[in-house]
Amino acid sequence: MDWTRRGFLRTLATGAVLLPLAGSLGGSNLLLAQESGPDDQAFLEEVERACFEFFWNEADPRTGLVRDRAAADGGDSTRTTASIAATGFGLTALCIGDHRGYRSHAEVAERVTATLDFLLNRAPNQQGFFYHFLDIHDGSRVAFSEVSPMDTALLLGGVLTCRRYFNAASIQTQAAQIYERVRWPWALNGGDTFALSWRPEHGFSRFRWKSYCESMMLYLLAMGSPLHPIPPECWHKVRRPWMVYENYRYISGASPLFVHQFSHAWFDFRGQQDEYADYFANSVIACEAHRRFCHELSGKFASYADGVWGITASDSRRGYVAWGGPPLQGPIDGSLVPAAVAGSLPFLFNDSISVLRSLRNRYGERIWKRYGFVDAFNPLLGWASRDVLGIDAGISLLMAENARSQFVWDVFMRNPETRESMKKAGFTSLHQPPALYATNQPAALAAANPGKLGPSSPRRTAGAL
Repeated sequence: MDWTRRGFLRTLATGAVLLPLAGSLGGSNLLLAQESGPDDQAFLEEVERACFEFFWNEADPRTGLVRDRAAADGGDSTRTTASIAATGFGLTALCIGDHRGYRSHAEVAERVTATLDFLLNRAPNQQGFFYHFLDIHDGSRVAFSEVSPMDTALLLGGVLTCRRYFNAASIQTQAAQIYERVRWPWALNGGDTFALSWRPEHGFSRFRWKSYCESMMLYLLAMGSPLHPIPPECWHKVRRPWMVYENYRYISGASPLFVHQFSHAWFDFRGQQDEYADYFANSVIACEAHRRFCHELSGKFASYADGVWGITASDSRRGYVAWGGPPLQGPIDGSLVPAAVAGSLPFLFNDSISVLRSLRNRYGERIWKRYGFVDAFNPLLGWASRDVLGIDAGISLLMAENARSQFVWDVFMRNPETRESMKKAGFTSLHQPPALYATNQPAALAAANPGKLGPSSPRRTAGAL
């Protein structure tokens, strides 16, 4: 089986067996994050500052494009491949950096302005969609890189965050123009779900974004478009299969943990549900199941003992792999991926920060470099990646900030299109008791959430045959 990122995306796009969907799920622990002690806050500040330095130093200041990956200690200027998704995380990182005072406001605003100008006026695009990988210096397409609807959506997460954070009219105007020119129906390619990709040599991929994953934000951004929206019916055509693992039951279309994190970096799903689920609580349960999954693996791999967990698509000794679970996916060998844990901070704060601090204390300089944690490492084999990946540094930074202050959520959700898109998708407010937003204990989740094992409600299954 091909477990490269591209192979994983092809597998994900095929969908999965449909199961009946139950009602709302609940629970989070942001109150714990905001009330944590000074040591935890100081540690998160270190994590955020280190990740920000990646996005500041590993971007071309003229184009604003961010390297797909870079040496964890920096200083390698020979890599010229930029990722449009990493650039989206990077634009959001600039907002966080300004908010936290990591650089002067003038410096940050200048970088944002240069980036938006390049994206709007010089970077190649197809119907407003961008190529996944571009040359960092001139924006030219790298090799046979695909036009990617999903990676374009990740870019727009950063573009729209800048639009609402900065008061400069030029930034707001350019950000709006980048978003508004995307002709979303084109990427449906005559269907009701998005094509995985497009290449000028071959046209559209035969695979589609048709099963639950990080593409939630892709569909919401497309539905909210003021000029070229897709119909709300597309939201309901996405399959939402249940994953059942031990006593955990949650919606999941794939195993790597990032699929439960990326959309949540920008869209605030707390206290909201559509007719299928409370997606924030769904991610809480997915993280709990993953933590338990790693515990079960500890009998084979001692690196997962003592409550340590965290596997998601990352570097490995064999190259980039999309591994994770449950169920077991990819050649898991005891490696640990700090971004899997950092991206879970808003969902399982106590568990996540405990693991991150333990990893830093236990392995020190072997895994903590100029830009924070290396992408992945394997203490059993004595291996550690030499690199940091932009998307992994990005999810770590954004979710750490959301856990601390809800900053990204608060800014991004001020875009009127985001609220309108959730309305079109049928989201309504939940009225959960506050206690459910201050726990990450499995017993409390089991008592509070119909998403745990139990009778399913007769809700409609999207895309059912």
